[in-house]
Amino acid sequence: MISCTEFIPAYNELFNYLEENHGKAAVVDFWNHLSDHFLRNLRELVKEHGLRGCWLYWEKTLREEAADFTMELDEEAGEFSITMHRCPSKARLLEAKHLTMYPDYCEHCDVIYRRVLEPLGFEYELDGSHADQARCRLEVKSKKENKKRPQK
Repeated sequence: MISCTEFIPAYNELFNYLEENHGKAAVVDFWNHLSDHFLRNLRELVKEHGLRGCWLYWEKTLREEAADFTMELDEEAGEFSITMHRCPSKARLLEAKHLTMYPDYCEHCDVIYRRVLEPLGFEYELDGSHADQARCRLEVKSKKENKKRPQK
């Protein structure tokens, strides 16, 4: 079985192809499709566990990707965050001199996860200001009306 990181160059090339041949809207449509059809596990975890579902999802996913990260969860405050010290996807693309990096590569994380979490009543913010160093910070917060939501 190949690791999930082996797909990074393929995704990058697909994003480039879609935009070059069909425009940015086609790339975003693809990301929306991924979100709707392949992130059901995140959606179900968050429905069942609230913010703890974010922790459960990313703890597994980021370990599989061998990411260097710190996660924080404060259920009482209604806050979850990931500080990505080294994103394996972005780092791999930055190191791959033979590839033309899709200029908005990191935007897929914003699109696919926002699409899952905001309809469930969470605020989602991604700070990609250090993406050129393979670093970012993701924050998910309960909206005020959801903070007292009972957990199952």
